[in-house]
Amino acid sequence: MPQRAEGHFEVTGDPQPYDTVEGVTLARSRLEKRFHGDLQGASDVEMLSAIAGDTGSAGYVAIERVSGTLGGRSGSFVLQHNGTLLRGAPSLTVSVVPDSGTGALEGIAGEMQIDITPEGHRYTFDYTLEAVE
Repeated sequence: MPQRAEGHFEVTGDPQPYDTVEGVTLARSRLEKRFHGDLQGASDVEMLSAIAGDTGSAGYVAIERVSGTLGGRSGSFVLQHNGTLLRGAPSLTVSVVPDSGTGALEGIAGEMQIDITPEGHRYTFDYTLEAVE
């Protein structure tokens, strides 16, 4: 049965631009997150991004290993991000990488929604925990 976790997180780290051609900048970022709420823990994120000048358009991909406690279970899992901004309109998919769960989070699957509000970053994580044989 699907479960839902909600809360907020902080992000630290800065993009490191490595290439710019005709106003489009490519960057790498190593970020750290601290999760609060129904998911308690931390993560390390590796992100690649492209920012199309002042158009409000951009794209990014990222891999993030989350370690912590979720629903009373401790372990880790990996999230895969695929996001775009089309002239400021966001589209984002953040999914658990299949079979990436460890410890008591082995068998986890799901998707996370991220919202950036004036108060900070919020997450809603819809997930399942399947028994692994």
